[in-house]
Amino acid sequence: MAKFFEEPSRTFSEYLLIPGYTSEDCTPDRVSLKTPIVKFKKGEEPSLSMNIPMVSAVMQAVSGEEMACALAREGGISFIFGSQSVESQAAMVRKVKATKAGFVGSDSNISPEATLADVIALKEKTGHSTMAVTDNGEADGKLVGIVTSRDYRISRMDKATKVKEFMTPFEKLIVGKEDISLSEANDLIWDNKLNQLPIVDDEQHLKAFVFRKDYESHKDNPNELLDADKRYIVGAGINTRDYETRVPALVDAGVDILCIDSSEGYSAWQANTIKWIREKYGDTVKVGAGNVVDEEGFRFLAEAGADFVKIGIGGGSICITREQKGIGRGQATATLDVARARDKYFEETGIYVPICSDGGIVHDYHITLALAFGADFVMLGRYFARFKEAPNKIVSVNGNYMKEYWGEGSARARNWQRYDVGGENKMSFVEGVDSYVPYAGSLRDNVGLTLSKIRHTMCNCGCLTIPELQKNAKVTLVSSTSIVEGGAHDVVVRDEHFDAKVK
Repeated sequence: MAKFFEEPSRTFSEYLLIPGYTSEDCTPDRVSLKTPIVKFKKGEEPSLSMNIPMVSAVMQAVSGEEMACALAREGGISFIFGSQSVESQAAMVRKVKATKAGFVGSDSNISPEATLADVIALKEKTGHSTMAVTDNGEADGKLVGIVTSRDYRISRMDKATKVKEFMTPFEKLIVGKEDISLSEANDLIWDNKLNQLPIVDDEQHLKAFVFRKDYESHKDNPNELLDADKRYIVGAGINTRDYETRVPALVDAGVDILCIDSSEGYSAWQANTIKWIREKYGDTVKVGAGNVVDEEGFRFLAEAGADFVKIGIGGGSICITREQKGIGRGQATATLDVARARDKYFEETGIYVPICSDGGIVHDYHITLALAFGADFVMLGRYFARFKEAPNKIVSVNGNYMKEYWGEGSARARNWQRYDVGGENKMSFVEGVDSYVPYAGSLRDNVGLTLSKIRHTMCNCGCLTIPELQKNAKVTLVSSTSIVEGGAHDVVVRDEHFDAKVK
């Protein structure tokens, strides 16, 4: 007879947090959102932690190199999508790792034989007005000068004018050497009243730029997630088919952590993938696995050697796995069940395996609930797809600015490699849709607001850390009527646009 779970499968919207005692010391500015992302032994510190409990989903519409840098600046990790060629994914990782905190790799490189017209076209393509002039016009060439908007006037110059005729030549540049510290670079910028400082090696090859405008921004990013070399931490998605070629390329590119991207992770193929990584790299390469929704699935992946385990099947806003296959579980119930399994495994083995709640986050407070239910961090797709840093396009839909958003299981993504069905079996149906989400602007502004809500709610619960919230939170089920009561009701909400017209 089939095994039946008697408890109904519930979502985060069916729960609320009950306030706890808030002491005078329990203020939002004292809340720490630091959380582990890889397993560790009792009494030890994890080798990799985040400063905020948020990672971006392994999706074409969400996680590219710009998203990775932006999220790392806020203290989280982006998992660059794996549904692309090995070469292009590795190039994205390499580009993120080439960006130190304050040291920006140049993606605007031009030849001295190019023309003003080429400069204008490159500026339109990259949006950057500072360009490195290299002998071959490529990033690996010898730096012979730079071009900024101060060096030319479009209205007064022939567009056929060669770059070498108006660039600032290398001999007139003030440059920093490759081993310079960020503070030393900023001193050079301020002492010499520069807008940018090229950083070069002994062979005069450009390694990075340090910009004057970035000085204050780096002071404003105390949660930046950096490696030992002051480079941004970045993750990448892999699958259970081409890992023998993809993983080495990503490791060579400098990836910090991997995540097996799959619609369902309780499979031999995930265990085989982890086993191969462990045999080749030992514990030096970190890899998360999933997705699972119960204790059996968690224990299987934990025993297989996963560094973290991802929870959730069918809860994403663009995922239709449940209606297509009838498989899945409410995200709140799944998170709670797996969290109990994680704690039980820790008691038995002394190894703490972090868990990630992936999907089912509709409102910001759902993140706090997921943490209270035991998640160490959450993975978000729709949330991050709304921001300008996501690689998806901004479009106009009925006069409103939107961003395209599609699932990895959709026909558009064609990411069939994420389905652990073995061999050369191909999917004959989709498990995701193609959609739009409202454009929300910059990641920094939106994430800052979300984190503020989380910190304030944690203080309402009397908790200053995520472990405290997991241990001491009080949670209640809510009825459908009380859900309605929780929003604006029995009033006519004022329309600001209407009020403005009346005035």
